[in-house]
Amino acid sequence: MDTIIAFFENLTSLQKFFWVAGCLSLFWILEGIYPLKKHQYNKWKHAKTNLILLLSTIIINVVFGILTVGVFIWIDANNFGLLNMIDLPVWIEIILAIMILDFTSQYLVHYMLHKIPVMWRFHTVHHSDTHVDVTSGTRHHPIDFIFRETFALLGIVIAGLPVSYYLMYRILTVLFTYFSHADIQLPHFVDKTISYVFISPNTHKFHHHHTMPWTDTNFGNIFSFWDRLFGTFVYKDTKDIVYGIDILDAEKADNILYQLKAPFKKDLKSAEYKA
Repeated sequence: MDTIIAFFENLTSLQKFFWVAGCLSLFWILEGIYPLKKHQYNKWKHAKTNLILLLSTIIINVVFGILTVGVFIWIDANNFGLLNMIDLPVWIEIILAIMILDFTSQYLVHYMLHKIPVMWRFHTVHHSDTHVDVTSGTRHHPIDFIFRETFALLGIVIAGLPVSYYLMYRILTVLFTYFSHADIQLPHFVDKTISYVFISPNTHKFHHHHTMPWTDTNFGNIFSFWDRLFGTFVYKDTKDIVYGIDILDAEKADNILYQLKAPFKKDLKSAEYKA
């Protein structure tokens, strides 16, 4: 266990980059072999918009990375956070850390992105994708991503995490983000079984349906039991899913300038008016 912790403590930016690129490439290949929906669109043109948005999140990540280092130093100096109040085996601490971060920086903030009108405006960019595939996991308006990273910092402080636990979580969340967005068709019983604990590809696709009520379901990223616990879980027939969001122009789903400016439109309906 000490070896694993030491590895994550010394994880380099290059290693993290290769992990992101590797996960993207793996699921890109798999969705070409086992697609959930037939690819009747230009995947490279579609990916361009999402990868440009990925570049913006990488820049934001650098800024928040500096803030995060300061937070870790403060936590260590003040012995602050839940994990510093109790003495547990390391493997249990790691599981608790991942659960706390998955709840605060994924489920909770994602729920708020749908329920708070000003936050929803920026989150519509993620939902405006009319062809959900692995690159859709990178599709976040910069301000949407700032909301997410702010809640990640909150989770770090609440839990009192060491940097190694946090980086374990980040590695896992990258994997599950691309796994759940990938346009792959697993055998139904496999996907269904996975969905009892984790967010499976089918599970997340309902969240990307273009109208309510499915739009406001399956908010989790790693674990599905948050949705089950709070009554936001759904699992139906994927054939009924239509991607996109009905309050933005579907024909401009791949127009990067339109997507960046859309949240500032005065006539954009708020979350409470989605129908």
